[in-house]
Amino acid sequence: MEVQRIFDLLDQYEKKYRPKDDVLAGKENGEWVRYDIKTYRQMANDISYGLMQLGVMKGDKIATISNNRPEWNFLDMGIAQTGAVHVPIYPTISEEDYRYILNHAEVRFLFVAGKELLRKIEHLLPEIKNIEDIYTFRQSEGYKQLSDLIALGKAHPSSEKLEKAKSAISKDDVVTLIYTSGTTGFPKGVMLSHDNLLSNVKATYFIFPVDETSRGLSYLPLCHVYERMVNYVLQYKGVSIYYAENMGTIVDNIQEIKPHIMTTVPRLLEKVFDKIMAKGRKLSGLQKQIFFWAVNLGLRFEFDRPDRVLYNAQLWLASKLVFKKWREAFGGEMRVIVSGGAALQPRLAAIYNAAGIPVLEGYGMTESSPVIAVNTFNKGEHRIGTVGPPLKNVQVRISETGEILVKGPLVMKGYYKEPGMTAEAVVDGWLHTGDVGVLEDGLLRITGRVKEIFKTSMGKYISPVLLENKIKESPFIDQIMVVGENQKFAAALIVPDFEYLRSWCNIKGIPFTNNQEMINNKEVKARYKKEIDCFNKQFGDTEKIKKWALIDHEWTIDSGEITANLKVKRRHIHKKYKDVIAGLFA
Repeated sequence: MEVQRIFDLLDQYEKKYRPKDDVLAGKENGEWVRYDIKTYRQMANDISYGLMQLGVMKGDKIATISNNRPEWNFLDMGIAQTGAVHVPIYPTISEEDYRYILNHAEVRFLFVAGKELLRKIEHLLPEIKNIEDIYTFRQSEGYKQLSDLIALGKAHPSSEKLEKAKSAISKDDVVTLIYTSGTTGFPKGVMLSHDNLLSNVKATYFIFPVDETSRGLSYLPLCHVYERMVNYVLQYKGVSIYYAENMGTIVDNIQEIKPHIMTTVPRLLEKVFDKIMAKGRKLSGLQKQIFFWAVNLGLRFEFDRPDRVLYNAQLWLASKLVFKKWREAFGGEMRVIVSGGAALQPRLAAIYNAAGIPVLEGYGMTESSPVIAVNTFNKGEHRIGTVGPPLKNVQVRISETGEILVKGPLVMKGYYKEPGMTAEAVVDGWLHTGDVGVLEDGLLRITGRVKEIFKTSMGKYISPVLLENKIKESPFIDQIMVVGENQKFAAALIVPDFEYLRSWCNIKGIPFTNNQEMINNKEVKARYKKEIDCFNKQFGDTEKIKKWALIDHEWTIDSGEITANLKVKRRHIHKKYKDVIAGLFA
């Protein structure tokens, strides 16, 4: 059967794949709770029946605020079958954004995972006039539960009414409204249709070497279109999906389920690599020499180089002696890790692929459902430092200003209630991504953001993202933002990797007091100067970081410096650290 609407995935799954008890799985009270396809479908149907009993109509907005869990899927499918629009909201956004989204989307019903998330928004609810009722996944005093809605549906089943509702849903109907976290201003509601998302599913599913016997681990928020679309890909291919409990349990969850596929953002790969390197530095003698020989070998990795006979023989040996343990850290059965959401450092792509942990980097945005291009396993379709070839059903061209333009069935329906902004973003069917890039032998390389590229007072253009991505290769640096618009030179705000810095101080015999005192320590400052000087040698004269300031705390979602999908909020940082930045150019 042809999958044309999101909920058609359920029909295909049941008809095409063998029965199994772990179509979806999540942890409750320390134990994995698994669901087969019949239970999944019944849950979705009962939710649809319950929503119809509440008077939900096609086009109504229903929001969820939840971590990843099987119930998210039950709701997603149950909402879609009624023709209503799912509005998934990040659990980590600000009160201001919650207030704006719930009002702007005119949400009728809200589903919240539990008490902790409820506490974040309870006091806002009187301001959200359009909400008719709130449900929680687990018992919370004073609120209805998801189980109440399911019970309502069970008490009033109407398969005929549901089938009629489903038959009235077109592939071009809006199925979800996703509010982009945005690095500036209020979030924008991106309207995506069934066809938008499924065109992406059908253009990417063959890339992943998994099937109905495989297991996937999901930890990135399902409210983000990247994880959500891959979630649909795994269901399209019959792959079992296990949802990690939280960020802190990923390592344990990997060892428990030994996944074959997972999606990630570069941040996790950076952290894992840093921990592996820290363990390597604690080795001694021959073991330490072999470890760093293997690492240096891995950093020279390139795809499709059978001519490197000696190198490949050495890599085989390194795999036996060192990289085998790396693979075990990822469960020992990983076939592919898909990285997106931000630029992946080329050295990380090289070392992971050399270690036999295949990492494919892709590129996209919410407005493109989301994947525009992705590396594959095919010869000539993967190259470190690129995001691979554009998808087969996508047209990509580079404008005169270097901006990446995209056309195809993946392009959004528009921004909700914002026709003016939609007209600016999509011109004659071409989506203006705001990213700058080049096509090299049919592969796309991202070189920066249109709005983030700035000009110094000397008239020279600087792409901060390129410099930042390079400098973050230093184990001493956790985050960095390059500044210098209309100034004589480039400067930077630097957030140290305090865990690594503490380890370095211990080796050097420098007492680690607190973050504030350490960033003012002369020896620490001298070490950071050495790091920046090293990178400056790789940059052009106008790109060199002439001055920099160390920040005494991590940038987090809660402290406001990064978005929910871990991108730097430049305008906010400029405002928050305006005095520090002014001091750099004084």
